[in-house]
Formats: sequence, structure tokens, C-alpha cells
Amino acid sequence: MMMACGCGRRQFLPFGKTVCKFGSSSNRSSYYGGGNLVGSCKAVPTKPKEISLLNGIGQAQTVTFDLKPEPKQPISLTNLFEVVADDLQTLNDNLLSIVGAENPVLISAAEQIFGAGGKRMRPGLVFLVSRATAELAGLKELTTEHRRLGEIIEMIHTASLIHDDVLDESDMRRGKETVHELFGTRVAVLAGDFMFAQASWYLANLENLEVIKLISQVIKDFASGEIKQASSLFDVDTKLEDYLLKSFYKTASLVAASTKGAAIFSRVENNVTEQMYEFGKNLGLSFQVVDDILDFTQSTEQLGKPAGSDLAKGNLTAPVIFALEKEPRLREIIESEFCEVGSLEEAIGLVSEGGGIRRAQELAREKADDAIKNLQCLPPSGFRSALEQMVMYNLERID
Repeated sequence: MMMACGCGRRQFLPFGKTVCKFGSSSNRSSYYGGGNLVGSCKAVPTKPKEISLLNGIGQAQTVTFDLKPEPKQPISLTNLFEVVADDLQTLNDNLLSIVGAENPVLISAAEQIFGAGGKRMRPGLVFLVSRATAELAGLKELTTEHRRLGEIIEMIHTASLIHDDVLDESDMRRGKETVHELFGTRVAVLAGDFMFAQASWYLANLENLEVIKLISQVIKDFASGEIKQASSLFDVDTKLEDYLLKSFYKTASLVAASTKGAAIFSRVENNVTEQMYEFGKNLGLSFQVVDDILDFTQSTEQLGKPAGSDLAKGNLTAPVIFALEKEPRLREIIESEFCEVGSLEEAIGLVSEGGGIRRAQELAREKADDAIKNLQCLPPSGFRSALEQMVMYNLERID
């Protein structure tokens, strides 16, 4: 394949891949590898199978290439976080000890949920944004505040999961028994409360008022989100705006605070910290929409909980809200709170038939596109690339 490049030269590239690269690109295709083009390069096909090249002594020679596109490899979180693997290992080593080593029950609860297959996505984001913005600020290494922030964020997230499982009466989390199932509701609530308190204590000791306010707001948002969800169960008149606000409270608020807090500790300019907040918010919303799609499209084994469980409890998510616009029968079933045998299965089918899954996918991609744009303030680096791939990793879950 002949590649006509903006650099003014024409090059013969046998596998259809450009060697010219002009800085970074926010175009989604550049995040996948394979035969994608970056910058102003364009592919101009010649003969599909045979290309004439000149050998070293000026004689023509025909070479046959297999020009089939390489299959796109799925993004692995392990590979994605490789650039901050040491930071995450240090966090793992510290988590159990800072939860409260003096209390065996808390240690058992912490081991249960910290060891339940968590991806450490939030502290991973803290470290990626910390290192990306540290480069921008000229810092050689992460600060103690960066590392403590990662630990605080994971403790807050863990505490929220323990309380969520109690409120939702869930007996499984990531394929394992939940804390309240093993130790009882009382211990689970107290363990979650203790973890929130411990995180708040470490947060106060960071002595950064802006970050203290930022993270404290997250804990308030968690409660607001739970109240908003509990007060709107089986409400078929729920608007998309209400759903997005609840999703911000329950999910995106913590992610946004994580990424902005990391930038604050790098001491970059305010416009960068605000862009990192918007990045976290848009990524968090996209993640929540994808999770809500998977509740309809994945099996019980894949989810680690019953498929359609949110709908069964009356929690109306983006796929349902979109489908309600097209399916009057779905409204009737939800209002009846699935009193008829087989009505839940019928409702799940109507969500798909009414275009709810497709439109929710579009919403997830829209928020992902916004998140990618928010990263343009960062200089090109392996850390920024990993942040971009995090956005793509999320979308791959519904591809």
C-alpha cells in the first residue's frame, strides 16, 4: 500500500501502517492500533495484493503481501495500568494496615472486599493523572499526598460498596459473598462507617483545604444519590436528567474528585485541574451507563449477580428510560412492579426491542468522547495514552 503523507514524501508501507506521526490525536481510531492513521496521513491503495519494489541494485521485484487488517486486540486493564504498577502495588501493601489493624472484624471485612477481585480502577486513575500532570508541572516523582489520595479514594469506594450491598440486600459482590452476608448487617454498616471515618481522618491530615472540601462533597453526594434512587423506584416518569444526576452522585462524583485531586497535588494551573475534574465526571458517567447496559446484556455468571437485578428492584436506568419512550407495555409492567409471572423477562425483552440498549450505548459513547476531549490539555505521554485507553476500555465492554 502506498501511503501519501503530509510530510511531503511518499512511502511504500507493506502492511498498511503509517510511520508518520504528528503529535497526538483525539480521534478515537488512534487508540486502537492496527491500520489507523494519526495526524494528516492518508492511505492511498494501489494494487490490493501485489506491490512492485526496487531492490538494492535497481531491479524490479514483485512482492505479495497479506493485507488483511489485523484483528483489534481488547484493551487489558493489566497492560493499561502497567505504567503505574509499582504505585498500585504500594497501595495494595498499605490498604489493610491503614483500615484498622487493631480490629480483627474490620480486617476480615476489609480482606473480604479488598480481595474480591477489585480492579483498583479509581486509585489507578489517581496515579495516572498524578503522573501525567506531574510531568506537566516538572515534578520528578509523585508526592506523599498523591499516594495518600489513592488510598483515601479506594477506602471511600470500598465503604460505599459495603453500604450499597446492605441497602440493595445483595448477597454477592464480584462472585463472592458480601460483607453483610458473612458478618451480618450490623457489622457491615459499622465497617463501612469506620472506613468512611478512617478515610476522612487521613484526608484531614493532608492539610489541603481544597481537596478536603472536594472529597467531603463526595461523601455527601453518595448519600444524596442513595436517597434520590430510593425515592424514585418504579417511577416510570423518571427523566434522563434525573438519571444522570443520580449517576453523578453515586459514581461520577468520586471519579471526578479523584482526578481533580491528583492534579491539585501536582500544583498545575486551575484550567488543567478543572479539565481533570470534567474528565473524571464524563468517564464516571460513561462507566455507569455501560454498567447499566451490561445489567441487561450479560449473564448472571458474567455479572456476579442476577441479570436485570436493577430493573427488578425498580431502579430505572438509561436503557429503561429510553425504551419507555417507545414501549407503552413496558410502562404497564413496571407500574405493576412485576406482579405477574414472567413479567420481568418480558420487560427485559422490551428494553431491547424499544431501542433502549442502542440509545444507551450512544449516550455512553457521547460521554466517552467528552472525556477524551478533556485530556487534550495534557502533554503526550504514556500516562495520557493510558487515560485515553481507559476510556476505550470502558466502551469495549459493550462492543
